[in-house]
Amino acid sequence: MSKRALGVAAFASLAFAATACGGSDPAAPSAAPSGSAPASSPAAAGGGTLVIWADPNRVKALKPFADQFGTENGVSVEVKEISKDNQTVFLTASQQGSGPDVMVGAHDWIGNLVQNGAIDPVNLTEEQKSSFSPIAMKAVTFDGQVYGAPYAVENIALIRNTDLAPDAPASIDEMVKTGKKLKDDGKVEEILCLPVAQKGDAFHAYPIFASGGGALFGTTASGDPDPKKVLLGSEGSVKAFGKLKDLGEKGDGALKTSITNENYITSFAGKKCAFLISGPWAMTDVKKGGFGYDITPVPAFEGGEPATPFVGVQSFFVASKGKSKTLAQEFVTNYVTNKDVAKALYEADPRPPALTETLEEVKAADPDAGKFMDAGKDGMPMPAIPEMAAIWEPFGIAEAAVVKGGDPAKAAAAAQKSIDGALKN
Repeated sequence: MSKRALGVAAFASLAFAATACGGSDPAAPSAAPSGSAPASSPAAAGGGTLVIWADPNRVKALKPFADQFGTENGVSVEVKEISKDNQTVFLTASQQGSGPDVMVGAHDWIGNLVQNGAIDPVNLTEEQKSSFSPIAMKAVTFDGQVYGAPYAVENIALIRNTDLAPDAPASIDEMVKTGKKLKDDGKVEEILCLPVAQKGDAFHAYPIFASGGGALFGTTASGDPDPKKVLLGSEGSVKAFGKLKDLGEKGDGALKTSITNENYITSFAGKKCAFLISGPWAMTDVKKGGFGYDITPVPAFEGGEPATPFVGVQSFFVASKGKSKTLAQEFVTNYVTNKDVAKALYEADPRPPALTETLEEVKAADPDAGKFMDAGKDGMPMPAIPEMAAIWEPFGIAEAAVVKGGDPAKAAAAAQKSIDGALKN
C-alpha cells in the first residue's frame, strides 16, 4: 500500500476511534443561535449555494443555524448526512468534483486531506485564534498553517464511582490497588473498565502506554511528530508494553480482552467497576447509573511519565474543490466561530467547546465539561500526519498480545516491523 493510498484509508483503520468518539443522537438545539456574518461580508451580497457534509450527530446540530445563515445572507444552504467512512467518501467526491464546500470532521484527518489537496487553510484572524483553547489551535495547525476551525475538544479521563472510591487515586498503582480490594470485597466485578478486546485499543491505552515510557514517533525540530522516526520498537516502548503486561490477564488483571467498546461503559454504569477510562461520550450512560461520580485526569504510574491522553478536535474544513469557496470561508471563519453557534453545537451534542468563552458559559451549568478539558489540557493532539494510519492496528495487536501475557519485546518488534513495512510500500 502506497503512502498516498494509506492516507486515503486512514478513516477505515480508525474504526475503533469512531466508536470511542461516538454517542447517542443529540437533541435539537434549544434555540436557533443568534449572530452571523457581518453585513459587509462577502456572503451578505446574497446568492449561491453552500453545501455542508457532516456525520448524523452533527447534521442534527448544524441544520437550524445553517438555515439561519442562509436566510441572513440570502443563500441556499444544504446540509448532507454522511454516515460511513466520512473521510474517504469526502476525498473521493472531492477528487471527482462532486464534494461539499464545507466538511465537518476530526482534526487528525488534516495531514491526509492536505496531502490529497482536499482542503484549504482557514483564514482565522489572530484575535479569532486566541479565542480558542491553545490545544485546539495546536491540533488544527499543520505545517505552520491553520486548516480547520475547531468547535469541540474531546479526550479521555478517569471517571470514578465516588460511592465506591471516594478519593481520586494518585497513581495507576493506587487505582489498581483500590480496584483489587473492591473486587476482593465483592463490591465490583472488574478492577478497571478500559476497552482492550481481541485486537487492542490504542486510543484508550495510550495514556498508560505514555506513562510507562512509550512513544509512537520522534519529534521534528518544530516539535511535531516525525513520521521518519517510528518508536514502537524502542526501548521505552518495550518498557511500556511491559507495564501493560503487568496490568494484564496474567498480572494484576486490570486489563482484559473481555472488556470491549461494547461493554466497558455499560459495565461501569452497572456498578461492575469503580473506575472507567473514557470520554464525554460516556456521560449519558454514567448519569443513568444513579451514583456519585467524579472526573479527573488519568493518573500516571508511580515515578512514571505523565499519562497524556490523545486529544481529538472536531473541526470545520473548507474544501479546496468546493463550488462556493467564498461562502465556505465566511461560514467557517465568521459563523461557526460565533459563541452562540458554539453553544448551540454543545447543546445538541455535549462535547467541551473549543471556544474559550463558550466553555466558560458551559462549565457554569455543566462542570463535567471543564473537568474533561482539565484532564486533557496537557494531552497529545492526535497526530494529524498521514503515517498515523499505519500505527493503530499494529499497536492494538501488540497491546492485546501483552495483555494476554505475551512477550513485550517480541510484541513491540512485530509492531515496528509491520509499521515500517507499511510506510515503505
